[in-house]
Amino acid sequence: MAVLGVSSITPAFPQIGRSLNLPSQAVGNLITIFTLPGVFLTPILGVLADRWGRTRILVPSLMLFGLTGTACALTRDFDVLLILRFMQGIGAASLSVLYITLIGDLYSGQERTTAMGYNASVIGVGTAGYPAIGGALATLGWYYPFALSILAVPLGFVALFVLENPEPRSEQDLCSYLGQAWESIKHQQAITLFVLTLLTFVTIYGAYLTYLPFLMENDFRVSPFLIGVTMSATSLATALTSSQLGRLVRLFSEEELLQLSSALFALALLTIPLSPSVWSLWISVILFGIAQGLSIPNLQTLLAGLAPIEHRGAFMAVNGTALRLGQTLGPPLMGVVFSVWGMDSTFYAAAAVAAGMFLLTTMILEKRRTTNGS
Repeated sequence: MAVLGVSSITPAFPQIGRSLNLPSQAVGNLITIFTLPGVFLTPILGVLADRWGRTRILVPSLMLFGLTGTACALTRDFDVLLILRFMQGIGAASLSVLYITLIGDLYSGQERTTAMGYNASVIGVGTAGYPAIGGALATLGWYYPFALSILAVPLGFVALFVLENPEPRSEQDLCSYLGQAWESIKHQQAITLFVLTLLTFVTIYGAYLTYLPFLMENDFRVSPFLIGVTMSATSLATALTSSQLGRLVRLFSEEELLQLSSALFALALLTIPLSPSVWSLWISVILFGIAQGLSIPNLQTLLAGLAPIEHRGAFMAVNGTALRLGQTLGPPLMGVVFSVWGMDSTFYAAAAVAAGMFLLTTMILEKRRTTNGS
């Protein structure tokens, strides 16, 4: 559910633009308005998950996500669609935080890294399947992909009656809790990882998810279904890569894998606009998927390891805020690049962001080597 809200509808973007007579930048607002509530609500929901328990936040979030998302399929007015997407974003705000928090609660050490890898693999399967399904549904009508959100409702009942999680127990008053949580959050390594999360999602949402469908339609005149299948190839590469994370961390550190992922992000983004055909484009999108599979679960593992259970919800919520901020800022930032320099430049600008990520991961790695050396 955490990835359905975007990946299932992006293949329909060109069709939404044509049907509602909208420019591509306006269609990108369907991502921005969806991710915007998470920027403000995620920290609050993380604190509440620590204070009230994970399930009490998770279940209402799934219900709101599912019902408002399904309502999106019933409207034909873009302004109403934006309002419903905003409400769905409120429901989605906690999802990307709580699944990481739950894994952090249930596992530790290398088991946590392996579990994060499997989790990212499941997400990869979801993001692989949803674009293909969404693209197929979009051939029937641009609004059909939104109906997939109804799946969150039965999942909410499963979470309510089946999920067993070691809920945090704390007798602290709110001020003491916030003070101790802040001491954990302001750690230099944590701040650097938060910045990397933000930049990663600016790259993914700003260029790849928003403008790849338009590039494929403009350059290759392909159907929404083929757009969805191509984007699914990225997610399958992510799933396969992250499923092997438990083995990879026995050979390389999480920091080294983050450095490699940044380099692969930059290479993939540089080559996407240069692809002469859809099939050569697949090489770039598969590289992009491998980069995602190495990047996101390692960021989550490193952050979860820094946070004690009684503060983990708030800690991961800050990372969720960085994630949502990246998702929210990415499309309008790349929209400015698009309006000034054209579509290809959005991918080159995102490659420059990935180069900045490479420098940050290099700094983290050098500091770790220096610390280990001393």
